[in-house]
Amino acid sequence: MIQKFFLLGFLLGSFFAAKAQSNIKDSVQANRWADSVYNSLSDDQRIAQLMILRLSAYDFKTKTPIYYDSAVAAAIKKYNVGGICLFQGNPVQLATIINNLQSIAQTPLMTCIDAEWGVGMRLFDSVMALPKQMMLGAMQYDTIVYQFGKVVGEQCKRLGINVNYAPVVDVNNNPDNPVINDRSFGEDKYKVAAYGIQYMKGMQDMGVMACAKHFPGHGDVSVDSHFDLPVINKSIAQLDSLELYPFRQIFKAGIASVMMAHLYIPSIDSTLNRATSISPKNVQGLMRNSLGYEGLTFTDALEMQGVKKYFPKGAASAQSLIAGNDMLCLPGDIEQSLQKIKEAITDKKLSWQDVALHCKRVLVAKYLYGQNHFEPINTTNLTADLNKDVPAMKKLVAENAITILNNAGIDFFPLVADTKKANTSVAYVAIGISADNAFAKRMRTDFNAAVFYFNYKQDAARILSTVALIKKRYKNVIIGIHNYSRAPLNNFGISASAIDLVKQLQGQTNSATFIFGNPYAIKNFCAAKNLIACYEDDEYTQNTALDLLEAKIIAKGKLPVTVCEAYKFGNGIVTEVVIPKANL
Repeated sequence: MIQKFFLLGFLLGSFFAAKAQSNIKDSVQANRWADSVYNSLSDDQRIAQLMILRLSAYDFKTKTPIYYDSAVAAAIKKYNVGGICLFQGNPVQLATIINNLQSIAQTPLMTCIDAEWGVGMRLFDSVMALPKQMMLGAMQYDTIVYQFGKVVGEQCKRLGINVNYAPVVDVNNNPDNPVINDRSFGEDKYKVAAYGIQYMKGMQDMGVMACAKHFPGHGDVSVDSHFDLPVINKSIAQLDSLELYPFRQIFKAGIASVMMAHLYIPSIDSTLNRATSISPKNVQGLMRNSLGYEGLTFTDALEMQGVKKYFPKGAASAQSLIAGNDMLCLPGDIEQSLQKIKEAITDKKLSWQDVALHCKRVLVAKYLYGQNHFEPINTTNLTADLNKDVPAMKKLVAENAITILNNAGIDFFPLVADTKKANTSVAYVAIGISADNAFAKRMRTDFNAAVFYFNYKQDAARILSTVALIKKRYKNVIIGIHNYSRAPLNNFGISASAIDLVKQLQGQTNSATFIFGNPYAIKNFCAAKNLIACYEDDEYTQNTALDLLEAKIIAKGKLPVTVCEAYKFGNGIVTEVVIPKANL
């Protein structure tokens, strides 16, 4: 037993020393602190240190803010749980709750968040979201991804967060993936690995623990693990050649933690309905032994049906530890989890030595990421601080990601309007919106354009009249596809009538089509003579797209995924110089 704990200290020290802020002295002190705290805990508290509970400052059912979560506070007092994971709410409210919970915690809480595109992913009432990873994957410079990681890391530090469940290093090679999709850097394993490493380095250089997910690779599924257990029928050799590559590289680069996926992969573990997240063959066999990863492991949320459906009432928590995981995310009923874990110890499926190994690994991580001593979050200017770097980063990403896929038509890039001829030169057809957005406003002011709105429910008669009018009156037509779903279900919510309108306009007018959102939706519009992938649909992306149309910037982006036969991964027209202007 003494030998095992010595080995634990050595492994943790050597692993976390890879962190930029750490050194041998830090590792020694971390192990001493972990030993001291561990010795002060009861058996139940040692188990509870492995649990992460959900914390929100907003109730979606009642649509009201939460100022104090009495249930989470009670659990912290009674069980001394290891951490919390932040979800929706106002930043100041969340910070106030965190300060309160940390003040009553016997052991400092590990504060986590799932904020792949910045804390605005969760705190959307007052913090702007950053671009999703798919848009980052369209850029050609990984140095920007590093800066992106630093911005996210700074946001997390400001909000008292020490772990961000990012980056996603799943290779999205299934366009119909219902759960990863635009959360991935794309379909190329080399870019996914390289960009994941830069995102990780940016955050960890800011003192925030990064978490690679979802091991062993969630990119080729057709079922959402929130609702059921996805099946991947690939051999170990196939997984090794694609899905495992980014994980192998990011492990070598020193990522501090990894999240385990709820997947059923028979080539790894053929036990019926046993997810990879709770499989010893995956966690211990593949990840620890074969790939040599020594860092902290988190399960994906145990409240998800991918595991809960088959391992209910605390059984998933016990099986997660049997598999070799360290931290149990959102385990549900704590009492049931404690009971099932202790039953597993009694049945010799698990040991107290195993609990000690996981608990000390968690405590060392807390020390190295600043949770040995909690400093209350200062709420003064908190929301402004969280937003301060977002606009510049969104603009920088847009300038480097927006992709020209085709410019076979005439009079575009740049498009110059004669503003003296009111509404005779340019029309803007905005699909999916009913009022001016930033793009429409710029079309009016910069081109004196007539703007037409078309929602996803309008009928064939409106299509015929709209096309006839535009064809008759306007020399050039800009088409914008807006406000469609990120998810591929039901063709991203893009109606057949909207597609018909766009195709008729593309076929009968001189037009350019801008796709504002998930690039996989481009499959509906690949016949366009002028086609631009924009990846997001916010004002910064829209304004940058207009800058490109006016040749104020050059095109730099390339597709991170294949969207149709005509446009595959890596396609994109990079304009080295500003195209000569064509007057209307």
